[in-house]
Amino acid sequence: MKKVRLGIIGVGAQGGLYAGFISEGKVKNMVVGALCDIDPSKKELCAKKYPDIPFYEDYIDMLESGTVDAIVTCVPHYLHPEMGIEALKRDIHALVEKPAGVYTKQVRELNEFAATKPELTFGIVFNQRTNPLYQKVKEMIDQGEIGQIRRTNWIITTWWRPQGYYDQSEWRATWAGEGGGVLVNQAPHQLDLWQWICGMPKKVYSNVKYGYQRDITVEDEVTAMVDYGNGATGVFITCTHDIVGSDRFEILGDKGKIVVEDSKKITVKRLHESESELSKSMSWADVTKIFMGGDLGEIYDEEVLEFSSVWGAQHIAVMENFAANIIDGTPLLAPGSDGIYGVALANAIHLSSWLGKEVELPLDEELFLVELNKRIEEEEK
Repeated sequence: MKKVRLGIIGVGAQGGLYAGFISEGKVKNMVVGALCDIDPSKKELCAKKYPDIPFYEDYIDMLESGTVDAIVTCVPHYLHPEMGIEALKRDIHALVEKPAGVYTKQVRELNEFAATKPELTFGIVFNQRTNPLYQKVKEMIDQGEIGQIRRTNWIITTWWRPQGYYDQSEWRATWAGEGGGVLVNQAPHQLDLWQWICGMPKKVYSNVKYGYQRDITVEDEVTAMVDYGNGATGVFITCTHDIVGSDRFEILGDKGKIVVEDSKKITVKRLHESESELSKSMSWADVTKIFMGGDLGEIYDEEVLEFSSVWGAQHIAVMENFAANIIDGTPLLAPGSDGIYGVALANAIHLSSWLGKEVELPLDEELFLVELNKRIEEEEK
């Protein structure tokens, strides 16, 4: 195979972006094989912009057309697992957009089916995993540069959305249409990075506000606390009503701390000895002398790393990696099976708030579905 022929299902903002990148030759080893959308207006638009690319109104017709080797699902969240399975059934590689689905049960079904087709490539668009900054953070954690994690904190409130954003269509910010709010629409990348770098927690307790500052039925304010099961804890905060926004990710270890600011700068403080050792060996007089004298270099070394990124580069990188895996087996940066972890975190945060208590992971998938369906029914009244 010289180049992967990608079928884009859903030619909205995201699908249109991918079509543009690929048709402009920005994605190595990939061409647009076909386009698909149920909206008649998209057919007219694509006929003008991409006259030589086949267009389908039914994605099954596209899958069976012989015009594509792989697909990407730029459609509502509930449809990602179904479309991924249908593609894989027909021996077509599948790249699903984030989130992998709305609830873990449907994502698990996708993962289990994909496991029966190991010869096919199954990926997810976690483009932030291609971000050199977060790759560096993961590398430092994996190599134990700050020791064992004690606490993680991520406040990511740069998702400001005015009411007009939600009023664009009836399905947006609904349980039936999107399956949630900020957790399933804006924050899945951070939920994935959080667990990719720091690991999955064992327990979740949350305080979530639904329609707090916007006229919507789903969440627009989230504070979640997690327990990793070994004494370490974490906090995740996100919302869509903070117009000035914050993006700060802290990881405290027993041998130092990593702070990421605005996804652009990493500050690493590496202790010369572990905090436990320092606690045992230092007298209060030593502490007073060092901290009052400002000579903190006796305790730790500090490194600051700054990163910049070109808009669109990370989406291009994840598609190139997907194509490379198909062509020559290059390892996937974001295997599709990893999509279940972020969904599990979002589900646990929702379920904890609905039940008003801490929930354990893996969560009760059937109970989650019962509670989700209650909200869909209430929304439709």
